[in-house]
Amino acid sequence: MKDLFVFRDEKLLKMALTHRSYLHENPHLEEDNERLEFLGDAILNFLSGSYLYRHHADVGEDELTRRRAALVDETQLANFAIALGLDSQILLGRGAVRDGGQKSDNLLSCAFEAMIGAFYLDRDCNVEAVRPAVEALFDSVPPELVNSRADLDAKNRLQEWVQSYIGHILPLYITEKVGGTDHTPEFASKVYVGERLYGYSMRSFPSKKDAERAAALDALAQIERML
Repeated sequence: MKDLFVFRDEKLLKMALTHRSYLHENPHLEEDNERLEFLGDAILNFLSGSYLYRHHADVGEDELTRRRAALVDETQLANFAIALGLDSQILLGRGAVRDGGQKSDNLLSCAFEAMIGAFYLDRDCNVEAVRPAVEALFDSVPPELVNSRADLDAKNRLQEWVQSYIGHILPLYITEKVGGTDHTPEFASKVYVGERLYGYSMRSFPSKKDAERAAALDALAQIERML
């Protein structure tokens, strides 16, 4: 696993593993990994969709959407990061290390996404050069694990309900930092359909994805009470 991603430009890999807390303590460095994380997230969504489309010809759109969300959720991406040894390489500030950042699913999944973005740049922005290594990781995930996670994904269930009963509109999540520290932020989220508020997280969470999932669950509960 650790040999799947071999970089020609080690500076790109270092940037992918540089958390903002480390950059804050080492301002001579050029950039943290947040922009690369954005890029890697987009690439993973495309590659996971392509992978599932080709491997599950008998599965419809809704189920493919659920499985894609499960294949690239925070926990699974953190597992990929650990399999690649990123947990021992990620560069964190002292506070983040003290708070157990190397074991945080949120930080590890973000580092993995950033590494994918960096590898894409390292391969001259050729997504086909990235595909074999990413699909090798996807192949390592037991199908039953993906299926069980897919069944639990609240955001996808909410999206399916909206598309079935309202139309082709996506729920909009407004997620903000509401507390914590720079190293261990806390997030809360609200979910809207059009201009209407459908649900919100009842408390704060250590990751945006968890806060959004809680908002989706609240929306589903509100919908069930209306029916």
